Amino acid sequence: METNYLTDIMLPLSLGIIMLGMGLSLVPYDFKRIALYPKAATIGILNQLIILPIVGFLLLLLFGLNSPELAVGIMILAACPGGPTSNLISHISKGDTALSITLTAISSIVAVITIPLIVNLALMFFMQQGEYVPLPVFRTIMSLTLITLIPVGIGMAIRSKAVDFADKMNKPVKIVSGLLLFLIIFGVLLENRPIIVSSFRDVGPVALSLNVVMLLIGYLSARVIRLNIAQRITISVESGIQNGTLGITIASILLSNDIMAISPAIYSLIMFMTAGFIIAWANIGLKTINIPGK
Repeated sequence: METNYLTDIMLPLSLGIIMLGMGLSLVPYDFKRIALYPKAATIGILNQLIILPIVGFLLLLLFGLNSPELAVGIMILAACPGGPTSNLISHISKGDTALSITLTAISSIVAVITIPLIVNLALMFFMQQGEYVPLPVFRTIMSLTLITLIPVGIGMAIRSKAVDFADKMNKPVKIVSGLLLFLIIFGVLLENRPIIVSSFRDVGPVALSLNVVMLLIGYLSARVIRLNIAQRITISVESGIQNGTLGITIASILLSNDIMAISPAIYSLIMFMTAGFIIAWANIGLKTINIPGK
């Protein structure tokens, strides 16, 4: 993607707003919740930071994706943590919202370290020597801190000083964040429209498979360790709903590669569709079959 208004201004600005919105809903206690729900927190973080990249890599090998750039794009997305979107979907789906926020917050912090490692491994595996420039680890960590962790910290600081204001702004910021995410995805796809059809044909099945497999792994792994239904829904959502905006930002800004940005954009479109099924199942299906909350 060429240097332009979308990549230079809108992407980092929108990601900052999205992460600021997450910070407005966080309090220090959220980071202590991992000690109160160790099983739920452990399986959720394990799914997000370890299982997801492994499954993404295995699916790429299984499908034999022809484009190295699209393959790296999938791995960039797989390296990203859940975002505020997963918190919203978890809430609408009657999941454990507090657990969702906790998992997103913790994984966002850890991912600042793991993202450059996973992405560089993907670049080395899928790209030929001389065809790519590795992500500089220190610069990437600093960049991710600037556009993700600092806005979260600002949001938390605002909440600590003005709880009522934070609560009042929480919903509008989420709405704005959702609109910005949609506009970014639309912008990425529009700028790359000449190759969208072929790209969707190639990367769509991998993205859909990764999304569905991780949603199922999340739910089943939570069921195996006997979490209640609300926690199962949350673990499922957090395992399959990723921060697509961050993935697009890494590809388009840190790697300056328009093709790689397409994979996170396509995944984001797909995850919104599957999220609709989750919301419908949780609000209609579970009520119809009368599954208890334990």
